[in-house]
Amino acid sequence: MLNQKLQQRLIQKLSPQQVLVMRLLQEPILALEQRIKQEIEENPALEESTPEEDEKEVQDDSQLDSVESDEDEFREETDEEIRSENDDFSFEDYFAEDEIPEYKLYANNKSPDEETRETPLASGVSFQDHLISQLGMHRITDKQYIIAVTIIGNLDEPGYLMREIPAMCDDLAFNHGIEATEQEVCEVLKIIQSFDPAGIGARNLQECLLLQLERSPHGLRSIDLAREIVKDYFIEFSKKHFDKIMLKTRSTEAELKDAIAEIQKLNPKPGVSISDISRDGNYIIPDFTITNHDGILDLSLNSRNVPDLSPNRQYIEMLREYSARGKKASKASKDAATFIRQKLDSARNFIDAIHQRQNTLYTTMQAIMEYQRDYFMTGDETKLRPMILKDIATIINMDISTISRVANSKYVQTPFGTFLLKSFFSESMQNTKGEEISTREIKKILQDCIESEDKSDPLTDDHLVDLLKEKGYNIARRTIAKYREQLNIPVARLRKEL
Repeated sequence: MLNQKLQQRLIQKLSPQQVLVMRLLQEPILALEQRIKQEIEENPALEESTPEEDEKEVQDDSQLDSVESDEDEFREETDEEIRSENDDFSFEDYFAEDEIPEYKLYANNKSPDEETRETPLASGVSFQDHLISQLGMHRITDKQYIIAVTIIGNLDEPGYLMREIPAMCDDLAFNHGIEATEQEVCEVLKIIQSFDPAGIGARNLQECLLLQLERSPHGLRSIDLAREIVKDYFIEFSKKHFDKIMLKTRSTEAELKDAIAEIQKLNPKPGVSISDISRDGNYIIPDFTITNHDGILDLSLNSRNVPDLSPNRQYIEMLREYSARGKKASKASKDAATFIRQKLDSARNFIDAIHQRQNTLYTTMQAIMEYQRDYFMTGDETKLRPMILKDIATIINMDISTISRVANSKYVQTPFGTFLLKSFFSESMQNTKGEEISTREIKKILQDCIESEDKSDPLTDDHLVDLLKEKGYNIARRTIAKYREQLNIPVARLRKEL
């Protein structure tokens, strides 16, 4: 049954401009560069500006007074027929570009003749293409070639074949109409496993290591023992039961140590060695740079790939011509003026969003740098203060979600390395003296303790608890285990060495 009722609700909605700013804010520098290029291609009223154009815009400002009255008359008529009467349109907005964008002032002021060095991105081929090119060195039938290409296409990034042989036979039947037996597929797989790099096409880690050891010279005790260990005692080796291995292989501790050294030389991920090096993920371009000039920290925002943007001057001139016609303008002229005005508004909004993004980034990083000044001065991780998103949001009077967008995908280059911004955020704990300390400080001390341990008798989690307690950190065993896992440090048994 339909009925009517009066309801009052309080809701909050983001304007399109706010949504655009939030989307640009979470983009890293490379993604932002692509986003700007895309916007320039899609909006003809937006273009990159040059210093000469900026000077020309300043000169044009003096001519605004002569056309203002005609603009207002033309704008009122088009607003009544096409847009709302309350819609604001100021023709002066498109000309007042004489000021340098504020976010550009945050860039490093380097000498014009200073040489700029940037890391070039080399183009390469994927390891699948590299393997297919090696097929031409073997005499194989057309059927075997199709099988080989199918196998290579099913290799994962490390170079392993994770798909079952029967499933690949079904793929060949459905996709290529080829009836291939499991034996035929295995024969082609052996051919691929003979390709470079050694270990490619293996179905598990054990087979990968064996394929590499088979290419090593025979007759050497260390290599023969390494081959025997991987082939017959791989489980014991993975669990580091060295006493059992020495007993079963009748080898001495020195011989076992040499064999393990040979195994450690092998590549567990052969596909990675010939992966495409042109991927962006292999390179990190920092969004911020912090430098220390005689005890004074200097923060600069990477704006090198963010060009100066301005509304297209041809569109501004066209809008001026249409506005000069006033009431005499035809319906087509009014539609054209509306289209130009919409594009110019979109360009202005995008420029303002870029401006606001850069300001937010700089303000946030400035607050983080001041908050963690002791660390950025020395690089000592034990001097990192406990810091959460709310701390920075309170300092710069912004929402926590805004700080999260800045921290999640941005990198900062410091004199001590390049780090993800969110790595500086950590919870706080209290030591035995009642002082607030960062969890990252505890992780650093934990890592130092493990690195300095006796590898023949590694420290267990219980021993680490006692050791940290002696240093003034009362940490539970389960917390030690959690931090150890976050640092990708295995348990004591797996850290044991001969």
